Amino acid sequence: MLDVCLLGTSGMMPLPGRWLTSLMTRLNGSSLLIDCGEGTQVAIREKGWSFHDIDIICFTHYHGDHISGLPGLLLSMGNAERTEPLVLVGPKGLERVVCALRVIAPELPFELKFVELSESRQPLKIGAYFIDAFRVNHNVTCYGYSILVKRSGKFMPEKAAENKVPQEFWSRLQKGASIEKEGRLYTSDMILGPERKGIKLTYCTDTRPMSVIAQAAEQADLFICEGMYGDKGKEIKAVEHKHMTFYEAAQLAKTAGVKELWLTHYSPSLTRPEEFMPETRKIFPNTMPGKDKKSITLEFDKEE
Repeated sequence: MLDVCLLGTSGMMPLPGRWLTSLMTRLNGSSLLIDCGEGTQVAIREKGWSFHDIDIICFTHYHGDHISGLPGLLLSMGNAERTEPLVLVGPKGLERVVCALRVIAPELPFELKFVELSESRQPLKIGAYFIDAFRVNHNVTCYGYSILVKRSGKFMPEKAAENKVPQEFWSRLQKGASIEKEGRLYTSDMILGPERKGIKLTYCTDTRPMSVIAQAAEQADLFICEGMYGDKGKEIKAVEHKHMTFYEAAQLAKTAGVKELWLTHYSPSLTRPEEFMPETRKIFPNTMPGKDKKSITLEFDKEE
């Protein structure tokens, strides 16, 4: 299962009760952040989660409201005596940007590993996470991310018997191990059925609508997407600044066939997003207004 918390939902500037953009997930003892706006570590504390287990931080882009919280978070992680490496993922230029921010956090007791994205669609496997990074359309290079939790097939004892797999290996093979004995290699596909439907979370912000977003979010269990503007008549402003309205995000969710849509990255002038839900839900009924520390646990389909 995948724990998901929307730590901050404000775009451009923080507001009372609304921190800047950040999302956190937890999977098997490992945590991942997408963006790290101002107030991120406060939001983590308020939620009661820990930044000690953060192994990966993915950045959509390098505008201040998406990365301004990083130096303080790194310092706090260092003060907590972290020694494990931290992987940072983002568009080209990531190392240069982070090194500039580290003027106020020059010495850390852990290594930073940089993964700079260069392709329009780039799959990554980091630790327990399968990540699909996809480039979107903002006024600087910007990426969205899908987080995938894969699920192996069911154990099939008849298949194991047919392939003459010793019973003593079954448990280890079900966990993905490969075992060689007496010149023969035993693999998990010799005892398991086809891969089952896993868990999919897609996060996207600071962009105009694009077909690649719907493609990347297809059949997602949860789609978290920017809704900068809810007021009618803000379409021209959305186009000018390369952002999205609630209604454009809802159309993407409908096209992608996702289970649920959370809106985030609100304009500072948008203080009551729930007022726009009736109109938005005419396009995609299962739309929810995101709010700071809104959380969910995504689980595998019990029928699979």
